[in-house]
Amino acid sequence: MSETSGRPIALTMGDPAGIGPDITLAVWARREAQATAPFLFIGDPSVLSARARVLGQPVRIEETDCLNAAAVFANALPVLPIRCAAPVVAGQPSAENAAAVTGAIDTAVRLVMAGEASAVTTNPIAKAVLYEAGFRFPGHTEYLADLAEKATGASLLPVMMLAGPKLRAVPVTIHIPLKDVPAALTPDLIYRTSTTTAADLKSRFGLTAPRLAIAGLNPHAGEGGALGLEDDQVIRPVIDRLRADGLDVVGPLPADTMFHDRARQTYDVAICMYHDQALIPAKALGFDDSVNVTLGLPFIRTSPDHGTAFAIAGKGIAREDSLQAALRLAAELAANAGKVPR
Repeated sequence: MSETSGRPIALTMGDPAGIGPDITLAVWARREAQATAPFLFIGDPSVLSARARVLGQPVRIEETDCLNAAAVFANALPVLPIRCAAPVVAGQPSAENAAAVTGAIDTAVRLVMAGEASAVTTNPIAKAVLYEAGFRFPGHTEYLADLAEKATGASLLPVMMLAGPKLRAVPVTIHIPLKDVPAALTPDLIYRTSTTTAADLKSRFGLTAPRLAIAGLNPHAGEGGALGLEDDQVIRPVIDRLRADGLDVVGPLPADTMFHDRARQTYDVAICMYHDQALIPAKALGFDDSVNVTLGLPFIRTSPDHGTAFAIAGKGIAREDSLQAALRLAAELAANAGKVPR
């Protein structure tokens, strides 16, 4: 038995008006066929019950805690209750429920930091709804990092990685306007993102010598300065430093030739300079089964690689593949953490 035995994955509610409840119910209903690792849903049990009725999906729901969740999981969907302040209607988000949404995340982090949960998997949130209630973080990733910093007292760099069957991709800059990317791409940020990625690929993914392919910023990686100076003046010196550290790194590479089938066989992760440079190929190659993984945290966090999908919430057409993949990867990484020394 691994050291994660008996410890469930803490699965957060996400926005209750989105498809989080739908896909949670679907994953639990197929738990035996998919060999799903036990999870504890943190959120409002009445939302799950109501959504199950709407979807015509008979699911037994049982309120419990981390200690008993794994035992409950076989026969009922285990829930640690956090109640919503306002009625929940599928497809109609409310800022009144923002405290329950963030409360579920807070609780999941507390449980995993205390060693009661093996990992955190998050259902999608709607940032615009949370902003209306005063949420001050760009997204899930930054909020989780803040919670981890408060718990440990350490300064952390959260790194977002999209992991799918055909590609792992990391954006160095994430949720900022494209016009702000060149100024944000400092040598230190590129270096820390790359080293954090390499460290987690070793310690959690079990890759003894991860291969990093680093994209250029400009078309054709700057074409020797004709199409921009950042590739030669900012990115290339960082690559030299990473190589001097002993890492297996190539680049800066033209992004338009990095993602075809033969190119992807030459590296384990693509380090990209901005959000869409990473996420467009990641989603094109694995929209339904890619997973959002946050690297650089003192705990494992995965998430489906999609949003709240309010337009289809409660209609019985949401696909649970990405959540299933996120839970599966969380369980694998938790098992690896017990085998590979950090």
